[in-house]
Amino acid sequence: MNDTPGWASPGSADDPNADPPRQGQAAEGTGPTSKWADSQPPAAQWSPPHGSGQGTPPTPPGPGWGGHHQQRWAPPLAAKPGVIPLRPLGVGEILDGSISTLRTHWRPVLGITLTVSVIAQLCVIAAERLVRPEPVKIDADPGTEEALRQSVRAARDSLITLVPASVIGLIVTFLTTALLTMVVSRAVLGRRITLAEAWREARPRLAQLLALTFLLPLGAAAVAGVAMAPGLLLDGAGGALLLSLGILGSTPVIIWLLVRFALAPTVLMLERQGVVPALRRSAKLVQGAWWRTFGIILLTMVIVLLVQMVVSLPFGVIGYLVTEGGVSDLMAGRVPDSWPFLLATGIGAVIGSALTYPLSAGVTALLYIDQRIRRESLDIELARASDL
Repeated sequence: MNDTPGWASPGSADDPNADPPRQGQAAEGTGPTSKWADSQPPAAQWSPPHGSGQGTPPTPPGPGWGGHHQQRWAPPLAAKPGVIPLRPLGVGEILDGSISTLRTHWRPVLGITLTVSVIAQLCVIAAERLVRPEPVKIDADPGTEEALRQSVRAARDSLITLVPASVIGLIVTFLTTALLTMVVSRAVLGRRITLAEAWREARPRLAQLLALTFLLPLGAAAVAGVAMAPGLLLDGAGGALLLSLGILGSTPVIIWLLVRFALAPTVLMLERQGVVPALRRSAKLVQGAWWRTFGIILLTMVIVLLVQMVVSLPFGVIGYLVTEGGVSDLMAGRVPDSWPFLLATGIGAVIGSALTYPLSAGVTALLYIDQRIRRESLDIELARASDL
């Protein structure tokens, strides 16, 4: 059995490929175990899924049942030891749980996000200054072929500029996912955790999480590369057409794969799974709930984008004002390439990231918990772990 702090999967850490308990199947004797990240009493038995006839019995109807005073029976309110109620969650409850985690456990959360965001933003600014290519000179009246060449060169230069920022973004995602997942796992139980404790619990899984963090975008890039290869190999209008078709064709496949494996980082951290078992486990949890998972992730991305825009906009204006010729650049739509502008916008990016990283990581962790509550009666285990 897995004696390290965290959750054991329904298949147990010793057999990650095993299926979760089926509906109606008792979880005694050979049932797998589950522990929470702060090491609960050993090996509480897994409860059967909802609707199996075992588990918490329904509360009998109250007075007035039947006759002229018949009332609609409602289930009792779910316990709420931490940031979420212990029952299947709605979209608003998932978002509220993420925000409540930031509000209730702000010391470790902001300690993680501010530290990581500041270091990452300094690296991004340095990378932009060092690797940004010279801007492409656009002819005043180019022909069709020359316009296509200029567009391809501009797209290539943009990709070159985006590579360092993308790599840094992946590392930031890796670190915040590792640490904030530990914070959320405690917040669900209403328990606090320090930054040092979060790091100590996450550290044994960092190497595998790093591999998973880079594996997912690399897989998406491979799918896109295969689809766009014919267009990249051809010149002229035919190549541009094939390139457009490759992008259109690969985008739905990439989105489907990323949503299917969206819960893998949380599985890896909380169930102590390996990279491949975590991917399989995520696919199993998302199965049958792909559109719901996609909708919640998309809504979270929109909220994150809006928050970052609202926070970054004032700092962007300040960056133009403190830069020589910044007002004229603002009117012309040009982005200044100066240290004052980069520092001002960098401060806005740090503040925006510190507010949005906990939201993204919290939503992913709570989506995982919600799916396990719906499929595996995890709410019963959570109630036991929180001593309710």
